[in-house]
Amino acid sequence: MIKPRKTCGSTGHALDDRVMVRTSDESSTLALGRRLGRLLRGWDVVCLYGDLGSGKTTLTRGLAQGLGSRSRVASPTFGLARVYRAKPWLIYHLDLYRVAPDQTRDIGLEEFVSDPKGICVVEWPEVGESYYPKDRLDVRLEHCRNGRTLKFKPRGPRGREILSGLGRS
Repeated sequence: MIKPRKTCGSTGHALDDRVMVRTSDESSTLALGRRLGRLLRGWDVVCLYGDLGSGKTTLTRGLAQGLGSRSRVASPTFGLARVYRAKPWLIYHLDLYRVAPDQTRDIGLEEFVSDPKGICVVEWPEVGESYYPKDRLDVRLEHCRNGRTLKFKPRGPRGREILSGLGRS
């Protein structure tokens, strides 16, 4: 259960309809990702914002585990996309760090986010903003003293449903 507190070390500080969670190490980021993954289903899109090394791929690894995937999750930086199986879903793990805004159509971003059996997790999502559904979950990861801060912002009713479930898990 996420419990509100108002410090950098918070484990669930409410910011309007947003929630801020602090993880102290890699294992707690993985655990949070597992909790998040158990709440996802087809057509869900999770956009991960943050600097290099902020924990985006670690959160995605936990998310995939929470969905039941046994795949080895690694950053798709050079391949742009990795697909992991998590029956009955496919997890599309995208990294748009090296994609220019005029290249988003060429990589098939529309197909990834519109697959009813797909869950799309996007690192460095800024260049593809126009392709994402308005109803999604945005997560901003930041380094914080002694850990990481994750700021969850739901975009639409499904995003709020996921965030609410995360608060109850």
